[in-house]
Amino acid sequence: MIIPFSKIDRSSRVWIYQSNRKFSDDELTDIKQSLTVFLSDWTAHGAQLQTSFQIKYNRFIIIALNESSNEASGCSIDKCVHFIQEIESKYNVILLDKMNISFKQGEFVTYKSINEFKDLVKNKSVSKNTIVFNNLVLDIDDFIKNWEVPAEKSWHARFFNG
Repeated sequence: MIIPFSKIDRSSRVWIYQSNRKFSDDELTDIKQSLTVFLSDWTAHGAQLQTSFQIKYNRFIIIALNESSNEASGCSIDKCVHFIQEIESKYNVILLDKMNISFKQGEFVTYKSINEFKDLVKNKSVSKNTIVFNNLVLDIDDFIKNWEVPAEKSWHARFFNG
C-alpha cells in the first residue's frame, strides 16, 4: 500500500538511490509509474507493505517503508534491488554504486566519484560548508534532518581532516 511521503511514519526506513544524471521529464513520468506499480505489489512473506516514494532533484529515488506493521524480509529487499537494477538497465543510469558522492554547487547537483570529490577538497573547490547528500540516512526523521547537510556534518567530513 502506497501512502503520500509526507504522511508516512517518520520512523519509516528509507533507501536512497542516487542517479549519475538527471532523469528527463519522460523518464520521470515512466519511473514514477513503475514505482507505483512495484510498491503497490511489494510484499514480505505475502503481507502487504506500507510504502511511499519520492524523486528529488530529478535524480534521487527515495523509497520509504513503514516497518511498524510489516518488516521487509530479505526476499522483499532483494526484489526492490532487482527493481532498481531494471531501472538502471532501462535508462542506462547508475543507481546502486555507493562509491559516488552528490553535492550542490549553487542550484545544481553534481555527481562525482569519491576520488574526484577528494581532489575537489584538496583544490578547495568544495568546502566543509558544501551541501552534500548523505544517502546513509536510516529513516524519514533522519532523512529530514540529515540528508542535505554541510559536508562537515555528515560522513563526508573525513575528507577535510587530512
